[in-house]
Amino acid sequence: MTGLSIDRLSMEFAAPRGQAPVLALNEVSLDIAKGELVSILGPSGCGKTTLLNILAGFLNPTAGEVRLAGQPVRGPGPDRGMVFQQGALFEWMTVRRNVDFGPRMKGMGRAERETLTDRLLGLTGLAGFAEKPVYELSGGMQQRVALARCLANEPELILMDEPLGALDALTREKMQGLVLRLWKETGRTVILITHSVEEALLLGARLIVMAPRPGRIFREYRLPFAEAAVGADLREIKKRPDFIAARDEILSLIWGMEEEIMGRSGVSA
Repeated sequence: MTGLSIDRLSMEFAAPRGQAPVLALNEVSLDIAKGELVSILGPSGCGKTTLLNILAGFLNPTAGEVRLAGQPVRGPGPDRGMVFQQGALFEWMTVRRNVDFGPRMKGMGRAERETLTDRLLGLTGLAGFAEKPVYELSGGMQQRVALARCLANEPELILMDEPLGALDALTREKMQGLVLRLWKETGRTVILITHSVEEALLLGARLIVMAPRPGRIFREYRLPFAEAAVGADLREIKKRPDFIAARDEILSLIWGMEEEIMGRSGVSA
């Protein structure tokens, strides 16, 4: 099947009277194949979240078009699933009820629903927590629930907006491994936004670096680390000379952009 096509996408936001409109995205074009794992990185204000919200159908672009599996994206739909930094879960419900919420709303039968939910709970390491209320779980476990709930709707495209940003370092590393495993085992197309250069390198078989004002694609990398990291020790991957070299190169890029932004705004260190 056809993947995701982003064609000359622009987004302009109105500004207070007397000020020029803000061009958040400027003619962004990108083709993503079905089953690709793509990370998007860039300094604040480069339009990463705006782009993700357009792909989710939460925003309508000023110009350009998005097509998924050949069909235009003109609003939210079940073919796309979103995972936020905070899981946006129903905290008073059990883990099982959160995960099977989408299938229940679609009218899926109980037996089929339970089979699907049990499979996803096993896949995300939640098999022993099915009847626990979500509010009793740690942040990392809640993000596992969010991933399972997203997968339960069987989306063609999974959009992840800083999904691991609120987690402590150890939990974040474990969740990075889980994201890689889910990508490989489900074959879903995944687009992930992050502010962490290391995370973008690790979780992007393809990495897009965006530049701000206006938001645009600045550079693109094809990387071997995501494939190599599936089921591997992530710390060993991060020690590889090619990983370190790529990290330093991209850090320099982002640092240069941040310095330029500070210079434009007249801020001095």
